[in-house]
Amino acid sequence: MSTETSTPGGGPAGGDTAAVVPSKGLHAGILDLGDSVMLGLASTAPVYSLAATLGLIVAVNGNYTPLILVLGFIPVLFIAYAFRELNSAMPDCGTTFFWARKAFGPWAGWLGGWGVALAGIVVLANLAQIAGKYLWLLVGDGSLADNKWLVTATGVLFIVFMTYVNHRGIRLGEHVQRTLTYIQYISLGIFAVAIIFRIAGGAPEGQAFDFEWFNPAGAFADPGAVVHGALLALFIYWGWDTCLALNEETENPAKTPGRGAVISASVLVAIYVSVALLVMMYATIGTDGIGLGNEANQDDVFLAMKDVVLGPWGWLIVVAVLASVLSSTQTTILPTARGTLSMGVHGALPARFGKVHERFMTPGYSTQVMGAVAVVYYVAMSFLSENLLSDSISAISLFIAFYYALTGFSCVWFFRSTLRDSARNLWFRGIFPLLGALSLTAAFFISAVQMWDPAYGDTQIFGIGGAFVSGVLLLALGVVLAIVCRFAPSTRAYFTGERADAGVVRGE
Repeated sequence: MSTETSTPGGGPAGGDTAAVVPSKGLHAGILDLGDSVMLGLASTAPVYSLAATLGLIVAVNGNYTPLILVLGFIPVLFIAYAFRELNSAMPDCGTTFFWARKAFGPWAGWLGGWGVALAGIVVLANLAQIAGKYLWLLVGDGSLADNKWLVTATGVLFIVFMTYVNHRGIRLGEHVQRTLTYIQYISLGIFAVAIIFRIAGGAPEGQAFDFEWFNPAGAFADPGAVVHGALLALFIYWGWDTCLALNEETENPAKTPGRGAVISASVLVAIYVSVALLVMMYATIGTDGIGLGNEANQDDVFLAMKDVVLGPWGWLIVVAVLASVLSSTQTTILPTARGTLSMGVHGALPARFGKVHERFMTPGYSTQVMGAVAVVYYVAMSFLSENLLSDSISAISLFIAFYYALTGFSCVWFFRSTLRDSARNLWFRGIFPLLGALSLTAAFFISAVQMWDPAYGDTQIFGIGGAFVSGVLLLALGVVLAIVCRFAPSTRAYFTGERADAGVVRGE
């Protein structure tokens, strides 16, 4: 038997009527604000994201990297406000899928849900690859990390394990997540403190802090570089919206997840800018040695610096990256599984996706499917072409920009009739989400143009960059699947409007 809850929000035209959201049988109220913020911080894989992206941004923007990290955060913050406002009206774990559907109809909703799931599945392949590699870097002389079969098998096991953890219940997952979060942040803190002491002791090759690094006039002397750097920064902020996908399992679901999203996103920019400044001051942006401009260091600037900064304790930063990746693996499965759960409950996917495990109160079937699809994609791409796997991961920025922008536009349109009610509504439901959505739409097309270049990334197909082809093909696959669902007997009613929202479906 289904139960329904009413929350204040927008009606079909964005009015302040009650929005009815079906209860799906998830473990309600088990997470508090602290849990929500922690999940938002952990899901971005902050240590790994910064280690793998900082060198790339420096290569494009040089000493203006700290400013670029701030500029890249602005559209993310604006979209975080859109998530918060939509969640306050309609706290559904389907997030973008549910909100875009309410704002623009079933097709927009379905494609929004596909964008969320697609980004999650593709990034899981990357996370599995990194987790497998970094585990074996800790063993012996680290040469086992070059064994393709061993690394792939280890990555698969990590996906399977995290799928199991998420299937067994949100509280178990939260405990695992808290442990991994403590490990990565404590290790990162030790790394930062060690750099501070070395700078204070007089780093021979270092550079002094300069306020010029935050000068927009200097940075925008090359607008193309600013745009490129901001697009790279977009990836390292992605993931804070995990806490919104857990809204139905959070205390005060209409308010707490939105607050958690804004807080975690704000904390992330402080962490990224602070660590980037320390690393730049110590290692410089030079192209030799541990310099951030050295192409040999761009895959992981922390790995290049660990022995110089931490000496015999350099393995700590390897542990931090491993914990960061494992943490993100778990939290990536959470929103994708809950997104497809919502799609199943509302009829956009077969009803089996809407099943909630009777005992564990988790999206049992959806969680298992997400884990299985991620494993198949990872193994297939690893053995077909590691270069193509790398390029498909580069295309994630397209998927992120797509569903973030769709959420921003949905916020503006859904609340359009309330924008004149107050200055607060105008800014947080209208201007900020619209600016964020427009910025990310521009980012989508600029990214696509860059990826079209055959010199972009590691592969090219028919004279076009492999990242562009894989990104466009995967997005187009969503259109094909949506058309299939439009005519499939089990999901046709979602598109025709003949089916009312269902409640919880109990099952294995």
